[in-house]
Amino acid sequence: MLAALWHLSAAIRGYLRFYMPTNRAVDWLRSPRGLKWAIPVALVATPAYLGLTVLAIHFATRPGLGFANVLVFLYFWNAAKFAWMAVLSPLLMLRAAAARHREQRIAQSFVSA
Repeated sequence: MLAALWHLSAAIRGYLRFYMPTNRAVDWLRSPRGLKWAIPVALVATPAYLGLTVLAIHFATRPGLGFANVLVFLYFWNAAKFAWMAVLSPLLMLRAAAARHREQRIAQSFVSA
């Protein structure tokens, strides 16, 4: 039973990782090519999703619109993903710069030897 639940959760995670647009955007922002865009995108997307969260909260408080609570969670989760990306991207940039520097140093040691 535990193995079946494990496989089901892995399948759901794989599906959401591939088909949800914000997950694809965050994956692209973590790539070396998209890393330079991480902070500007996060500065735009985080307040936008927080604004959508407020609107969804407003609609969820009305009678008969309780299903909007799912949207509240979804919008807040997406805002948190982009905010975390803004915090994480400078560290990823430093790591990429350090790796480039290390590769150049290794390449120079082979040329001079």
